[in-house]
Amino acid sequence: MAPRLPLAMADFARRGFRVDRPQPREHLERHARSFLTGYNLAAAHWRSVRAAVDTLPAEERGFAHEGAAMYAGQRDVFTRGRSVAALLAESGADYPHMIHVGAGWALAVSRLPFPVRLTDTPLLRWLALDGAGFAEVFFGGRRALRRRTERAGADPLRLIRLAGSGRALWFMTAGDPEDIREFVAEAPAPTRPALWSGVGLASAYAGGVPPRELDALREYAGAHAGHLAQGVVFAATARTRSGIVPEHTALACERIAGTTPEIATGWSEEAAADLGERADVTAFLRWREGIRTLSARG
Repeated sequence: MAPRLPLAMADFARRGFRVDRPQPREHLERHARSFLTGYNLAAAHWRSVRAAVDTLPAEERGFAHEGAAMYAGQRDVFTRGRSVAALLAESGADYPHMIHVGAGWALAVSRLPFPVRLTDTPLLRWLALDGAGFAEVFFGGRRALRRRTERAGADPLRLIRLAGSGRALWFMTAGDPEDIREFVAEAPAPTRPALWSGVGLASAYAGGVPPRELDALREYAGAHAGHLAQGVVFAATARTRSGIVPEHTALACERIAGTTPEIATGWSEEAAADLGERADVTAFLRWREGIRTLSARG
């Protein structure tokens, strides 16, 4: 029988996350349950994952594909197959970013000490590290996040992974700008840009907070506001690619990056134009840098 992940794993109290912000908590827990549901749907309907996921509310399908990719990644680890590639062939036209991120979760539950398995896809393959960083903190909490910041140093691979940990910080704090600011301020200086990038991505893709808190995030990011905006652009690109752009994504684009999801997606595409066939990590870093440059110009 295929494995199942209990939906109770999404409960913030069980995870040790903030539970004193009821509206963001409810919003973000729903996304986490959609991730787990996607995993379970993939396990039960592997031959027709897209059809199964498309039964979910439109806004949740990206998270569900992320969960499905975790299942596919685990299949690849234990069978030496090409399940992630098969999922990309099925749904990659609409959800390439979320599938790559989800593939990085593959070893999170089992906690096997293997390196993150990257796809053959140029450029986007590095998003698997982001997914691994999110998974580590989602299951390990603040202690895992502190450990990740202490060990990152200036290693680009660790910093990409740390950006995923920054996304998890959004869930862990239920999107509280004050809590996020305090944690990032206590982190080693070289890790702060990556953390803000992950926070920006989660604020736009997952959402859950009112405009005034997005304004506070932009203020608190200070010198790292460009990294926060770059994360927002990544999220807008993923949402636009799927054809499903929630109101909270447009709101984050407006309040943090001063733009629209469509223009943000154009920045992402322009920054990647000469990098799309490169699979080296330097290309991924240049992509993010190019987005920051374009967003600063407005």
